[in-house]
Amino acid sequence: MSRSPLALAALATVAIPGLDAVDVRRLVHPGTDFDVAVVIDSSRRRWVVRAPGQPAAGAALEAEVALLERIAEQVDGGYHLPFAVPRPVGFAHLTEGGRAVVHEEIAGGPLRLDALVPGPGLAASLGRALAALHELPVELVESVGLPTYDAAAYRDRRLAEVDEAARTGKVPPTLLRRWELLLEDVAIWRFQPTVVHGDLSAEHVLTDGREITGLLGWGEAKVADPADDLAWLLVAAPQDAVESVMEAYQLARTELTDPHLTDRALLASELALARWLLYGVRSGSAEVVADAVQMLAELDENTSAAADEASPA
Repeated sequence: MSRSPLALAALATVAIPGLDAVDVRRLVHPGTDFDVAVVIDSSRRRWVVRAPGQPAAGAALEAEVALLERIAEQVDGGYHLPFAVPRPVGFAHLTEGGRAVVHEEIAGGPLRLDALVPGPGLAASLGRALAALHELPVELVESVGLPTYDAAAYRDRRLAEVDEAARTGKVPPTLLRRWELLLEDVAIWRFQPTVVHGDLSAEHVLTDGREITGLLGWGEAKVADPADDLAWLLVAAPQDAVESVMEAYQLARTELTDPHLTDRALLASELALARWLLYGVRSGSAEVVADAVQMLAELDENTSAAADEASPA
């Protein structure tokens, strides 16, 4: 179901009695599971309304709301977070079931990775924000019933993904073997599970240009491998800026005995292509499968070339 901006504004006025909406603007939201808009009231305050488009999204939203409420309680109790998270303030029941949720808009715009430069500015702020995320008490996630994995179980989960991708016959053999070798190296998978956002991307990280102001999109949160939240950054951001991010991250973490963090993050970024392939296969989308196959072939070519360069003459 796709709701118009006016319909979303109406939901906001139900969720917050007395809200005097004077303007509404649809937001382009990552993914297609939610209808999202910003409603502006007569005092120029800006409110975000999110409505699930299908029952599965509605269930995910309820779990996300429960987690956000627990994080808010933690912050109100004195816990310091260097960024804001959405604070649900009102709900509107939907005729098809489920609820729309409204929260005040967090200041800032989506992070532009090309704006990251080395040094103590935005890159360091991003590192500290990621560290603070991973320092959140795991009990917050456990208490609301979101997934929780220990290191061995999470490695098994990754192995199962690779096995399923292998059965499609569409993963290059050399790439598949390299993944298997990394997953069989138990030493790489000795890590302390943390709270993980699970869906970090530039669209979900807000900034005012100087520091990180907020994190959005908590629907995939879990207790798992912190490397997952670093994967998108390590492969897409300027490398010199990544070094500043990781330096600030390591300084802010209390767990400093994870020498294979970046190894797992880079592997996680590659396995995202395997999951994209599996999504295409399961949904019967030939277009997605073709896209995944092409990206896997390019990855195989690039990693093979890098291995050849690293080999002694």
